[in-house]
Amino acid sequence: MARGLPSTAGLVRFCQKLNRLKTLEEPTRGTSLQRHLTTLDLTLLGVGGTVGVALFVFTGTVAKEMAGPAVLVSFIVAAVASLLAALCYAEFGAHVPYMGSAYLFTYVSVGELWAFLIGWNVLLQCLFVGAAMASACSSYLDVIFGHRIRSFTEAHVGIWRVPLLAQYPDFLAAGIILLVSTFILCGARITSWLNRAFSAITLVVILFIIILGCVLARPHNWSTEEGGFAPFGFSGIMAGAATCFYTFVGFDVIVASSAEAQNPKRAVPMAITISLGLVAGAYILVSTVLTLMVPWHSLDPDLGLADAFYQRGYSWAGFIVAAGSICAMNGILLSYVFYLPRMVCAMATDGLFFQVFAHLHPRTQVPMVGVLVLGVLMAFLALLLDVEALVQFLSIGTLLPYTCLGISIIGLRFQKVPPSSSLDPASPVGTEQASAPEPGQLRPALRSYLGFLGGCRPGAAVAWALGVLVASAITLDCVLVFGDSALHLPLWGYTLLLLLSSVMFLLSLLVLGAHQQQRRQDTFQVPLVPLTPALSVLLNIFLMLHLSSLAWLCFSIWMLIGLAVYFGYGIRHSKENQRERPGLTATRSSLEETVQALQPPSQAPAQEPDRTDQPTSP
Repeated sequence: MARGLPSTAGLVRFCQKLNRLKTLEEPTRGTSLQRHLTTLDLTLLGVGGTVGVALFVFTGTVAKEMAGPAVLVSFIVAAVASLLAALCYAEFGAHVPYMGSAYLFTYVSVGELWAFLIGWNVLLQCLFVGAAMASACSSYLDVIFGHRIRSFTEAHVGIWRVPLLAQYPDFLAAGIILLVSTFILCGARITSWLNRAFSAITLVVILFIIILGCVLARPHNWSTEEGGFAPFGFSGIMAGAATCFYTFVGFDVIVASSAEAQNPKRAVPMAITISLGLVAGAYILVSTVLTLMVPWHSLDPDLGLADAFYQRGYSWAGFIVAAGSICAMNGILLSYVFYLPRMVCAMATDGLFFQVFAHLHPRTQVPMVGVLVLGVLMAFLALLLDVEALVQFLSIGTLLPYTCLGISIIGLRFQKVPPSSSLDPASPVGTEQASAPEPGQLRPALRSYLGFLGGCRPGAAVAWALGVLVASAITLDCVLVFGDSALHLPLWGYTLLLLLSSVMFLLSLLVLGAHQQQRRQDTFQVPLVPLTPALSVLLNIFLMLHLSSLAWLCFSIWMLIGLAVYFGYGIRHSKENQRERPGLTATRSSLEETVQALQPPSQAPAQEPDRTDQPTSP
């Protein structure tokens, strides 16, 4: 082999490092947080982290620029995709009640590199969501005060005319983030109290919008004279659904806070289900009354719901909606500032991120360094960047982790749980009778029909089927989205690719379903695996392909930066890498002993006969 080229064994070891799985023992239990959050706390945390900018700002944007009155269908599609992802989150949150969310779940089931990229992606998403919330909140405050804040800043600082930057530095948005970060430093109890207050006000305002909106509704606004119900067609509805998807991301805050829940196995699934149902119902009803109150093409995208009441002459109602939007956006900002440092703390505890972020305050158990550093960084983004630039690629930052989460659920369900697993000492996992087939093995009833799969080692056929499932899902979605537009396929080619990808997707589902799965009676599990997570993966990829090329470009640049961080720091400081080193040392010691044993007697050490005559110590 040429000098300087890596050997085959070196490449194998390198790939094993990238795909090594996390063992859930002392690394996650080292960051012990106080367990005092109830199911109600988690539910309100999810509602507060979800109902915000989508309802009060981007409902008008999607209605006017993407879907028209069919924005309610876009929210329904996004809600279905979110429900599938939420079920996967609920299983992981009950099964692995520790900090880390999608990052941790990917780490224990897919591999280290993929977990880091998911965590890196979620980091960016949370930074931009928080900055967008603060900027939108600042804009609503400016409207309430008659644009005096904007006029004062432009008069004393000037106007910027730089792409992606705001027209003027938004000091109010930066101050809001720093104030919220200060409350987070006080501990989870104060955060929970504030979140309850914001969530209660938000729900009251939403009920006010729905009731008064139904009174002011005009069915004529959905007529063909105003453009019809779906003026942008099916593509507009799906583009709206892709944009609306990230508005349902609040339930990952519930899972990230499961380490502080009193009974995570029961509270997490219930809180996710209740919060998602409340939020989806609110989105659908509010988007319906919005487009019935005023024609969709007359909406102001910057003011959203408040503008509809101002157009109908109800200024007092517009003021109430503006005040409610401020509470809602502060609630979602509070949730993300609460969640982000804990996710980064989990990465730092595992050694994949800088160790300083793993420090917890001894009294409040709050990751102080993470709150301070990330809060300042989020405030800097809100100070300089335009709101439209902040939300350019929020959806792709949400859809990708959920896609990996669905894949992780399938992979984890067919993995054998070692008897020594310390996830829960009282857990019945691994206590199946010896005669029962292991997860990943072919079901006994199907061995006579699928004998060609019975010869594979446990898990091999599952791994291949999962790879084919993901590849066929990507192919199928690409054909559906680009087959008759960007690819310019003839009809026979379009039909052939559609049939082949559909058949491969269904066959991979059948192969996965023919194998034994883990069965747990003590906690929540996703129903209809592998069908439910597979549909989640298929729908998420379909929505991602409807996003703009600019979103994909920004996402690619951020991923390259993340790869530089991982290969420059994370791969060397990983706790799993440190766990492997004692094994390497022991292997070298055993090799040295083997070499000494194979030496001729004349080369043996002179003192060895005396050492062997000594009595053996007990």
